[in-house]
Order: sequence, then structure tokens, then C-alpha cells
Amino acid sequence: MTSGRRTLTALHLFLVWATMAAAVPALGFGLVVAAWAGGSGAALLSLLGVPPAVGLLAVAGVPARTVVPLCGSVRRRFGWALLVFVIGTLGVLAGLAAYGEDVDLGSASTRIALTGAPYAVAAAFFVPSRWVRLGSVAALAAGVAYGGFVGPAQSQQRRHDAEAARYREHPELLYVGTPPPGMRVSRAEAGPAYFSVDYRTARENEFGLVSLIARTPLTPAPRCPELMEKGVICAVDAHDGMRVVRDFPGGRTITLTRRQGNAEVEVTSPTLGEPGLRRFLDTLHPLSDAELEEWMREKLIAHRI
Repeated sequence: MTSGRRTLTALHLFLVWATMAAAVPALGFGLVVAAWAGGSGAALLSLLGVPPAVGLLAVAGVPARTVVPLCGSVRRRFGWALLVFVIGTLGVLAGLAAYGEDVDLGSASTRIALTGAPYAVAAAFFVPSRWVRLGSVAALAAGVAYGGFVGPAQSQQRRHDAEAARYREHPELLYVGTPPPGMRVSRAEAGPAYFSVDYRTARENEFGLVSLIARTPLTPAPRCPELMEKGVICAVDAHDGMRVVRDFPGGRTITLTRRQGNAEVEVTSPTLGEPGLRRFLDTLHPLSDAELEEWMREKLIAHRI
């Protein structure tokens, strides 16, 4: 391909891109307005908008009369324009689908510029040059790879990071303990002023439960309520830790409360004795990134507003 033909080819593809980058957003805006207004306006606008767009493409193909065989005559040029319009519109629709899946396509001006790219790529397929066609194939492959794989993966990672950030809105409450022997995390919940974790036995035919809740302290130090229910024993030790025992038919529930950093942590269990609960309290530590990632992956944690 001579330098003159290269220049004409570049001008041809540029005109196709510029023409459609201007026409498609205008047509899309008209469709949105017509659809919002209701009725058959959107369908009518589609029928009325396509012929001018094809005509503009045909005009953009005039400089390529000596480069693209299909642009050699008026009749063939309109056929070429229709093919480019159909193929390019399919590319635009694919881009809209990717954008709907939260794939990042840049700023508004970048997205407008990108609307002309599928038409330029489609036009490049009709240029009788191996290198131009290879370039169009490479551009198409790059678009498919980004829109179908790279972009969705990045979008998923952004959603994942945003979800993790929501769980860490109140890091001063994110305390967890090492699961007692034979138990595992079954559910965790992050709220606006609390963080709770339930630990249950790993075996289905056994029952065991330890509940942990960390919250913003309401009093300077834990203290027993003035009025106690029947069967409830409460005591505060010298280290400002509180112990509550509730008797029920067939057993008792033990609750231990202590301050941990800027949070008040309460652990309760009807199956684990007081020594086990105190050992569990001694394992309290801030929720690590690895633990949060595992819980999110296994869908063990939820966020409550």
C-alpha cells in the first residue's frame, strides 16, 4: 500500500469514526427521550433515524472510492454503508451490555468517542489490505477480551472491595475470637453499631453455640441492672468484667462481658462453660483481611443497615 493510499485509508476510517461518534449518541438521546415520552415515538425515531445515519456513512465513504471497492459507485457505497451500520451497531449494543454489567468504559466523553469505534473497525474489514484487516481483527479481539473478561473481572473486584469497605465502616467493633474446639463460624453480621458472630459445632448431630457481639459501650463500665429477673445472677469483677448466669429448665446460659479497645464485647453460650468462655475471650483479636475474605467467599457474613 502506497503512502497516498495509506493516507486515504486513514482519512476514510477517521471519517467513519467521527461521523458515527457524533450520530450515534444523538440518535440514542432521541430514543431515550422518545421512550420516556411513551407511545410509538421510539419506534418511529428508529425508523427515521437509521436512513440518515446510513446516508452519513455513505458520504464518509466517498474519499475511499479508490481504496475500498465497495465504495466505487453510489449504489455499492450505500450497500457498504448499510453493512457497516449493522455490524457497528451490533458492536455498540455489545458495549452497552458490558456497560450495563458495570464494566468501566471511562468518562462520558470517552464513552461518546467509543461509540464510533465499532463502525471504524467494521469499515476496516472492507479495506483490501492485510495489515488494515489484521489491525481491525486485533481491535475486535481487544474489545471482546476487555468487554467479556477483563472489564467484568475488574467490575467484580470493585464490587468486592466496596462490599469489604462496608463491613469495615466501624473497625473499632470488628473483634472475633478463635473458634472453640469442635466449633466453627456459622454466621456473622455487621450493623451500624454492633458486630456479631455465631459459632456452632462442626458436626450436624451435635449442638453447641457461642454467640459474640461487639457494640459501642453505653456506660463507662459494665454494670448489672438494678432489677434482676428471677433465676438471673449478675456480678462485676475487679477488672470491670461482668458475668451473668441465667438458669432455664435443663441448663443455664452464661454471658461474659468485657471491654476490648473501644468496644464492649459480650459472649454467651448455653453449652460452653465459664472456663471455656474465658479462654475464648482471651483469643479476641481484630478481624483480619484473610478472615473477612473467607467469610465473604463462603457467604457467612451479612451487612445490616
